[in-house]
Amino acid sequence: MSIYDNVIAVTNRHISKRPLPEQVRRICGMHPRALILREKDLPEDEYEMLARAVIPICTEAGVPLALHFYPEVALKLGAGRIHLPLWKLEQMDKKVLRQFKLVGTSVHSAKDAQRAVSLGASYVTAGHVFETDCKKGLPARGLDFLREVCQSVDVPVYAIGGINMDPEKIQAVMDCGADAACVMSGLMNI
Repeated sequence: MSIYDNVIAVTNRHISKRPLPEQVRRICGMHPRALILREKDLPEDEYEMLARAVIPICTEAGVPLALHFYPEVALKLGAGRIHLPLWKLEQMDKKVLRQFKLVGTSVHSAKDAQRAVSLGASYVTAGHVFETDCKKGLPARGLDFLREVCQSVDVPVYAIGGINMDPEKIQAVMDCGADAACVMSGLMNI
């Protein structure tokens, strides 16, 4: 068993060491459990172009891919997995949502996680667990927070925030009941 079996890669082209498709190919070569193409600041048309470049890379490597934020793009490209901010999940038409085989969302409390599941989330990412430069100045929510989220819902919970491919942190979040650890910075600069 590889450490990557417990890791979901999350992209961020702003901190990537190389052009994002090239970085995704490198990450997929390590066979993480899945990859979320986050890039939330891209306009929809640019996100679609990037997704078109990344989908075949993930498919070839056998790494499940979740697109982010733009359900219309995901449906147009035949992606069965979508990750949405909670506020966007709350606004989604249930008919559209049912077209996805996997729906994820980000949560920041056990109450958020319960709300997400009631709206149809198949999994939640809970964070930020550890201090991270991505949330500079915001205190980490910690392992007790993660444990509470994990105990509050019956869907997979993926820890996110400050994990950085640190085996001890990955083990710590798994010990809290997380199903996997989401890693951004630790994979964008390998």
